[in-house]
Amino acid sequence: MVRFVLRTLFTAAVALGLSHVLPGIRITDYWAAILIILVLSLLNTFVKPLLILFTLPLTVFTFGLFLFVINALMILLGSEIVKGFEVSNFWYALLFSIILSILNSFLDRKEREAE
Repeated sequence: MVRFVLRTLFTAAVALGLSHVLPGIRITDYWAAILIILVLSLLNTFVKPLLILFTLPLTVFTFGLFLFVINALMILLGSEIVKGFEVSNFWYALLFSIILSILNSFLDRKEREAE
């Protein structure tokens, strides 16, 4: 439980930092950043697997690259749900999701090294 809270706080801080770097992403404050990370966690748990299942032939045809599109769609859907989070277009959602995924992978690697 503590690990989940720390990971959420770290990811929210990264998301807030990305909103200052990427002009097409706007997060109003840290609470909105925490909320968007929680919403994205829920969307990735419940909605994303259904999208992957429905688009499996396209994902296989594109050698998995369509998963980037699905990630961007999760970001755009999250921006519709959370009022303090705005994404100007698909491309910024895609870039935001890629950078956030890379930084989360880095965090995962550091956690595994610490164990």
